[in-house]
Amino acid sequence: MKLPVNPPDNQSLLDELVKRGDIAGLSKLMNAETGICDEKGRYLHWDKLRFVAPPYDLSSEEYWFVTKQARRQFYRSVSLVDKQGSPMQFCLTDSLLQSLHWLDQHAAGQLSMPQPIANQHTRDAYLVSSLIEEAINSSQLEGASTTRDVARSMLKQKRAPQDISEQMIVNNYRAMQEIRDLKDEALTPQLICHLHSVLTDRTLERADKAGKLRSTEDLVRVVDNRDAQVLHVPPDAESLPERIQCLCDFANHDGEKAFIHPVIKAMILHFMIGYEHPFVDGNGRTARALFYWYMAKCGYWLIEFVSISKIIKLAPAQYSKAFLLTESDDNDLTYFLIHQTEVLQKSIDELFAYLQRKSEELIQTEQFLKGSKLQGQLNHRQLDVLRSGLKGNGTFITIEGHRSQHAISYQTARTDLLGLADKYQLLEKHKQGKGFIFVIPVDLNERIESLN
Repeated sequence: MKLPVNPPDNQSLLDELVKRGDIAGLSKLMNAETGICDEKGRYLHWDKLRFVAPPYDLSSEEYWFVTKQARRQFYRSVSLVDKQGSPMQFCLTDSLLQSLHWLDQHAAGQLSMPQPIANQHTRDAYLVSSLIEEAINSSQLEGASTTRDVARSMLKQKRAPQDISEQMIVNNYRAMQEIRDLKDEALTPQLICHLHSVLTDRTLERADKAGKLRSTEDLVRVVDNRDAQVLHVPPDAESLPERIQCLCDFANHDGEKAFIHPVIKAMILHFMIGYEHPFVDGNGRTARALFYWYMAKCGYWLIEFVSISKIIKLAPAQYSKAFLLTESDDNDLTYFLIHQTEVLQKSIDELFAYLQRKSEELIQTEQFLKGSKLQGQLNHRQLDVLRSGLKGNGTFITIEGHRSQHAISYQTARTDLLGLADKYQLLEKHKQGKGFIFVIPVDLNERIESLN
């Protein structure tokens, strides 16, 4: 991965002008009025700003100087520091404020709640599907190689994982479920370590490192796998207990004196776990899990239904670069915040599009059944089985898989499938061990039509 170009030293530029006695040059710098963003509203790092045509006949270096001067007027420092003790800071740009307003409306407000999620009968099924989606994508970001279809089948059928990749996905799924139970708790080092132990269970080379902060014997570096280039050297292991406690204090502070928007705070927690890299492995998964935990804690209920990892996975280099831009420019978190708000908005947009597709598919299934004996006789779960079968999604279904998919009791799932098999002959029932497996027949379409 290509590292971002470090910004020029502004103090050196100023010292050089003073040394030369360049009054005109100093006056030009002091009088140039620029904002924290360029004229297109972009919050640019030096890595890109050096290619933008500067205003006021400034050189690129001078343009960076006046831009940084403007940003220093708006920086908000937080109680978290880097390895050298310098504070983490950020600017609230217009685009960030606009995104935060949008997220407040769509991820926490009730007026815009999508109907399939508002409906208690279908809500659980969508929640299970979303938890599975995030578990798969977060694991694949960290190197899990199992395909989505195999992983979804494994989680729905509760099949035991066959390798480390599948174990990673199972662990992520369990962690996402635990977040729902832990969202009312205060953040503690023990909670962070617990989440890590769940996420890395039976996936580490050394099992005793699960849920344990790295020690001085652990040489941890963030390295580009393609060329072995070191991208980040985290703080020393000796400082981790104190630094993690500071992170917890930051999360638990109620913000009476210095309010930080909850979404911003959740993203800073995400960033700082990546920066601290407190564990030998699984730091990315832990960072994203903490983001979900804090968002849920602060009432952003819709976050349970979206997968940020799915969007991140589309451009993982941009995700990594957002960390590097911050670290290379005075701990300016704004780059990471902008990236993550864009990811979150895209995730929510994708959720809305997904819900719309599912609603349309169920309507089409209901229309297909219109005029048949099935009309008005099947519940939404049975309709979903038929919809999936008509689309050719899978060849069989089990009671446990149906139960897991819709978050219902075993008896309810059994009744659903036996009704489709015994009463309507739309599924073929076969004995498997002590239970049944229900095969979706290749002539399902014709069987439904025969009931018309």
